[in-house]
Amino acid sequence: MIADEPGRANTTKHNWQYLSDNCPDIALVEADIRDADRMVDLVDGHDAIIHTAGQVAVTESLRNPRRDFDINARGTLNILEAARAASTNPAVVFASTNKVYGENVNEIPVKEADTRYQFDSPQYADGIPESFPVDNTKHTPYGTSKLAADLYIQDYAQRGIVDAAAFRMSCIYGPRQFGTEEQGWLAHFILSAIRDNQITVYGDGKQVRDVLFVDDLIRAYDAFLSDPAGKPSVYNIGGGPNRSVSLLEVLERLSDIEGREIDVTFEDWRQGDQRVYITDTTRANETLDWSPRVDLETGIERFIEWYTNTYGRIA
Repeated sequence: MIADEPGRANTTKHNWQYLSDNCPDIALVEADIRDADRMVDLVDGHDAIIHTAGQVAVTESLRNPRRDFDINARGTLNILEAARAASTNPAVVFASTNKVYGENVNEIPVKEADTRYQFDSPQYADGIPESFPVDNTKHTPYGTSKLAADLYIQDYAQRGIVDAAAFRMSCIYGPRQFGTEEQGWLAHFILSAIRDNQITVYGDGKQVRDVLFVDDLIRAYDAFLSDPAGKPSVYNIGGGPNRSVSLLEVLERLSDIEGREIDVTFEDWRQGDQRVYITDTTRANETLDWSPRVDLETGIERFIEWYTNTYGRIA
């Protein structure tokens, strides 16, 4: 047993405790982005909004698409309308997702190597750019609701109503993230390895993602919000080709770190999964003067260090 480890239900409480201990000027307000009037009241008087509220799981969107839409699409519209009404003209950064590209990504030819799939097209050697098509493809309700929100962000920005940007993010990970199968897969893998829990891989494990340590994501938010005027309204934000990794490769690294085999089972592919997704970060590099700094090995080490320092390890 690990003493005092928070369960999934206590994750919010755990992270709020960290913030309150380290950020004395922060205030906690419990509200719902589906409440438009409440958003207007809360936003007024502030200079910036980092909009990370959302329904985050593809599987949940398939079970309850109406709730998924209300939170992700309608909730984002409420944030934009609140920003428009505010006297302080706050800038908005929205946590969008690479799922807005849907299954179009799977139309790119791939080749299969021993431990991963790879794009088999020189056009995408640097990854997926913001100009990649979003039309005429399956998205899942989650991808659809996030794309709708993403388009509202672009529209308000392009019409000069709100300084806003959609960050189409790849896989973000870092300390104080209690990942699950449905969201935060890299954190879920690391935590499962530390706890000696079984990991279920959907598909063959050769699917590839680029991963980004949370500190690098925060720098990207800061880069936009510090000078948002005239900036593009869409950015692909991720680790890029140099921080791409397959599920099998992560499991191998964790096995080396733990000094034992990781308990893994395999199940069928999940709907909407992309065999390869790698972010082309050129636009962020050029217009935000931003690029990732934390490599995967360092990121995993820092994650494990946080967890073991806080909760110890299984004997």
